Amino acid sequence: MKEIRISSLADIDRAAREFISIIADRRVFAFYGSMGAGKTTFIKAVCEALGVQDVITSPTFAIVNEYSLTTAPSSLPRLGEALYHFDFYRIKRIEEVYDMGYEDYFYSGALCFIEWPELIEDLLPGDAVRVNIDEQPDGSRRVRVDE
Repeated sequence: MKEIRISSLADIDRAAREFISIIADRRVFAFYGSMGAGKTTFIKAVCEALGVQDVITSPTFAIVNEYSLTTAPSSLPRLGEALYHFDFYRIKRIEEVYDMGYEDYFYSGALCFIEWPELIEDLLPGDAVRVNIDEQPDGSRRVRVDE
């Protein structure tokens, strides 16, 4: 397990770069954490570090946002041309996930960052990487990545 500490918001860019350095050939990342733990904020920082030029917002109402990686810095490993950011918080029935064609995203070879994966556990690919974000008593965050 890899652990990344984020002492403050000023430290999030470094943490995002550290996270990117461990992506390797893995593509589906399931982000766990309580409401307000910083999942969306961290994913936004990772997207920015990957060179995403689009406006990065929480996909709470859209369920999925697609971002282009065509402007990713050449110093990064080739990660494909798209990144999908999911937020399943508002899912009421698993059929909604089937209807959106989740397989087309999860098995596309593109990066997939998933918030609230506990609501769709049975649909996650077997090789999905579990990422836990926990707020610490001092307000810092601990990001734990299963390897």
